[in-house]
Amino acid sequence: MLDSQSNELIIGSSVIVEGLNIGTITNSYGFFSITIEEGNYNIRIQNLGFKDNTQNINLNKNLILNIFLTEEVESLNEVIVVENSEDIDIDLPVLSLNILSGKTIRQTPVVFGESDILKTIQLLPGVSSAGEGASGFNVRGGAADQNLILFDEAIIYNSSHLFGLFSVFNSDAIKEVKLFKGGIPSSYGGRLSSVLDVYQKDGNNQKTSINGGIGAISSRFLIEGPIQKNQSSFLVASRGTYAHLFLKLTDIENIAYFYDINTKSNFVIDNRNKIFLSGYFGRDLFKLDGTFMNTYGNSTLNFRWNHLINDKTFSNTSLIFSDYYYGLELDFVGFDWKSGIKNLNLKFDLKNYYSNEFQFNYGLNFIYYDFNPGTIGPLTADSGFNFSKLNKKFAFENSTYFDVLHKISNRLSMRYGIRINQFLRLRQNGLQKYIDNNPLFYDIDLGIYDPAKPLANNFDNNSSVFKTYNNIEPRINISYSFNNQSIKASYNRLNQYLHLISNTSSPTPLDIWVPSGPYIKPQKLDQFAFGYFKRMKKLKIETEIFYKKIKNRLDYIDGADLVANDNIETVILAGKSRAYGIEFLLKKSDGRHKFWLAYTLSKSEQKTAGRNSSENGINMSEWYNTPYDKPHDISINSEYRINKKLKIVGNFIFQTGQPTNYPNSQYTYMNLNVPNYGKRNSQRLPNYHRMDVNLTLNTEKKNKKVESSWVFGIYNLYNRDNASSIIFRRNNETLKNEAVQISIFGIVPSVTYNFKF
Repeated sequence: MLDSQSNELIIGSSVIVEGLNIGTITNSYGFFSITIEEGNYNIRIQNLGFKDNTQNINLNKNLILNIFLTEEVESLNEVIVVENSEDIDIDLPVLSLNILSGKTIRQTPVVFGESDILKTIQLLPGVSSAGEGASGFNVRGGAADQNLILFDEAIIYNSSHLFGLFSVFNSDAIKEVKLFKGGIPSSYGGRLSSVLDVYQKDGNNQKTSINGGIGAISSRFLIEGPIQKNQSSFLVASRGTYAHLFLKLTDIENIAYFYDINTKSNFVIDNRNKIFLSGYFGRDLFKLDGTFMNTYGNSTLNFRWNHLINDKTFSNTSLIFSDYYYGLELDFVGFDWKSGIKNLNLKFDLKNYYSNEFQFNYGLNFIYYDFNPGTIGPLTADSGFNFSKLNKKFAFENSTYFDVLHKISNRLSMRYGIRINQFLRLRQNGLQKYIDNNPLFYDIDLGIYDPAKPLANNFDNNSSVFKTYNNIEPRINISYSFNNQSIKASYNRLNQYLHLISNTSSPTPLDIWVPSGPYIKPQKLDQFAFGYFKRMKKLKIETEIFYKKIKNRLDYIDGADLVANDNIETVILAGKSRAYGIEFLLKKSDGRHKFWLAYTLSKSEQKTAGRNSSENGINMSEWYNTPYDKPHDISINSEYRINKKLKIVGNFIFQTGQPTNYPNSQYTYMNLNVPNYGKRNSQRLPNYHRMDVNLTLNTEKKNKKVESSWVFGIYNLYNRDNASSIIFRRNNETLKNEAVQISIFGIVPSVTYNFKF
């Protein structure tokens, strides 16, 4: 399935054989297969944003078709969260999945006028932000590190620029986004809460085109075109901020900016073989003069080969490299810290369209991890720090999966499969051994945990592998449809072998990824979901209930030192967590006025008990709120087309305040007032809410080759002071302790000029 203007592969098109009630959907590479008897048929193809295409075929032998769809101009700027094949998605055995095309996010109002994938998915039920100005997102009460984020199949470890103000994804270069909140197919693994799978455009192999946007503090630019017409193409996209340039005109020495580059090329070898090469590079720099400088970013490279083995079997082979770097320079103490994580990923996926009733998917995946927890060195010659290097860690994650799409009848269908994975923690220097294999010492008299003293510097293991974990993950989705309605159910088991150790509510560039091993077990999730879906003439209703429980969820002990800790197992405890709730989504996607309303009622909590009855654990071994527990989450998106030139879009968001800790008393020690904190996460920040609006003006075209528009936006329309955090300090004038709310954004106007030619 191809775009007639660019030969871009089209994902998620519905292909229906009229009169037979048989249909399918194009996969992530634009491929589909249908088996029918000989004869004359009308094949109808539909996709959001394209004109319907009906083709008549005379089938007397196996037939390979390249079908071209033409864009429907009136749909280019729609902002609809929708599965592209609306006519048949209600029948599919797919639960907790949302699909967005690159066109759906460009008018969503966000801070500084930059369209943003992460801000758009946070309007969906079950998805919430990690906080104002914070990176990452939370899905169904899960932590931000429990989201598997893929960009052209490469793993992204930090999805945000400037601590959450922008995402790393340039929407101009994006073809489609899939978000799995549950019902995750067995082809995915390694994270517990969700999968955000982002597909980059392939590049136009018909003609050269340029588009971009110029904003108040950032701009973006994309160029794509043929290397050899109809055979190969290229794409290069770039973004950057330049607000820091204006600071040079003042006495302000602080700097904050980012830039990123997307590249992709594809080559058509013949009708059965295509090769793709894609890459991403991004960097952030944040500097406070005389204090510190922080630099971090992602780099990825992917070589992919698509091969059509036969008329029913499609394969994809990828070799992927991913690198996440983060560093910190502390000027006032002369401290230089560099850290990172790299992985090399080889994956092979095979899709066999056996018949209209059966589709088989299976594959292999091998990932090698290289963890650099930190290299510490002196920043200047007179620094008091000596060079030191934390012990690097290495691991292999291997998996194989088998997945079946089974259409039992016109009403009943299933998707079931299994994923088998193995995690190998490889030998490293400096892994400690402790008495009774307990890296934590518990002081019964004081009721506190302290790091245990190691017995030796080297772990007693003669093998090249310290620890091996083997797990089996069953997956099943069931759908029963009737009268434009359906009920669906799913069960997932997943394991997560990587852990983000943090004492903040959202990821920061300084948090450390650590692998499972002798002292850190993999997290294990079981999730159940049940949904009811109804499609009416103009409205669509989606309701889901979910429950998930997690074993071996880590939390830090009181007083834990997490930064530059070479023995992180001495400051963490493993517990269990659970999350449950109900999600509701009402959508209207036709007419001049389009909208969706999303509401989530949920609970997310954790219990970290002691290792035996004499230990208090965390929070006296009682259940406590996770940092991402937000019982009420409401999102409203509304779009009204005033005329052909003008369109107004608005968002309203309300979330229960984020759990936090406030001091409930204080005591005096050596003339110092020392706060005393109560149970963990027992208080909350004030409730979060805001409204954003955008007005889009499509200007007159100077000629048929040029398109342009102005986007005027206001973020936080009524200037709500949402709390990023609350700090407690001593007032120098009154000499009393006081609470101070920290807010990042008030009202933020923006203007962006978009162009395409």
